[in-house]
Amino acid sequence: MDSPMRGEVIPLSEVHDEVFSGEMMGKGCAIVPEEGKIYAPFDGKIVGLLESHHAVGIESTSGIEILIHVGMDTVKLQGRGFTAYVQDGEQVKKGQLLLEFEKEEIEKAGYEVTTPVIVTNSYEFSEIETVAFKQVERQNALLKVQRI
Repeated sequence: MDSPMRGEVIPLSEVHDEVFSGEMMGKGCAIVPEEGKIYAPFDGKIVGLLESHHAVGIESTSGIEILIHVGMDTVKLQGRGFTAYVQDGEQVKKGQLLLEFEKEEIEKAGYEVTTPVIVTNSYEFSEIETVAFKQVERQNALLKVQRI
């Protein structure tokens, strides 16, 4: 699976939220973004666009379900600084712009922008491995996901 954004890849264990760092939502990694844009990492369908637009769920055509969650506690911004370019149920193509966020505005408001990228149906896969280390460009390989 490719990276949905440009930035520095870090392990989930370094995320300052125990729901993510404890892999309670699934396995994956996190990205400290260099810019406020999120792109579709694969062809699929939007299966969960939150009203606040700080997170988006996508299901690939092969059944991988991911959550891309911008920042920690950013739901409290109630959508301020976030713009969605897709709707729930919409089919998307790899590389399509999904969301934009005002990185500096969010940080100025006191929130982290570290973005977990989680395989929410991790239990369906025998292996979920981060293959990108440190810097990643959007559309670079990020996670290796293998079926049971």
